[in-house]
Amino acid sequence: MDLFVVTLASLLAGFVDSIVGGGGLILMPALFATFPSAAPATLFGTNKGASVWGTGLATWQYSRKVTLPWHALAPAALAALVASLAGAWLVTQISPDYLRKALPVLLVLLLVYTLAKKDLGRTHAPRFSGRAETGVLCAIGAGIGFYDGFFGPGTGSFFVFLLVRVAGYDFLNASATAKLLNTASNLAALLLFSLTGHVWWHFVLAMALANMAGSLAGTHLALKYGTGFVRTGFLVVVSALILKTGWDAFLR
Repeated sequence: MDLFVVTLASLLAGFVDSIVGGGGLILMPALFATFPSAAPATLFGTNKGASVWGTGLATWQYSRKVTLPWHALAPAALAALVASLAGAWLVTQISPDYLRKALPVLLVLLLVYTLAKKDLGRTHAPRFSGRAETGVLCAIGAGIGFYDGFFGPGTGSFFVFLLVRVAGYDFLNASATAKLLNTASNLAALLLFSLTGHVWWHFVLAMALANMAGSLAGTHLALKYGTGFVRTGFLVVVSALILKTGWDAFLR
């Protein structure tokens, strides 16, 4: 029964994550509710073990239909991976608890800004090219990758927002690009959790397959309905993140 619950949650998480990120909103609470006595690090590691396959598959699916800036994206993914490792190491030295109260405030600002700028992310008009685009994507990859390793909630949404606001991408291209960056940061975290024995591999296989199935469905819808659909998904996920992180920070 436990395997069924977390596998179903992984399916739904893969679906949401492939569109705009935020799958952790579904899978992590399911893992904590199903295994309340387990070490948090083990649940985080098991989550990464499942979700990295969904984000990886989504990257491949998007790349078949969306022209990705590989000249900039490849080094940016490497930057995200290295920075995520650094963030994961730092969290072993200091606590990220002070971020809990700041995160919902940042998410509210992000939501308000996106709602106020009604044309934000509707048109794909990259502001940079060549080395400048590489530099911008590397900075985004490193910054949010470090955050993902150190703390994590909302990583996919932060990637998408910065790619839209800073790089000038539309929501569909931003989501496609974010998937590879998120895959890289997830890989770094998974490597660290694996080396410390914090992954339940006997659960990961079924969860990974379900996550990939959800990812296929979500990517199909995003590609079919385009930027407007992804933008709506982004607003819904950020709103849910605000409620979840606000509850954890102020009411729990």
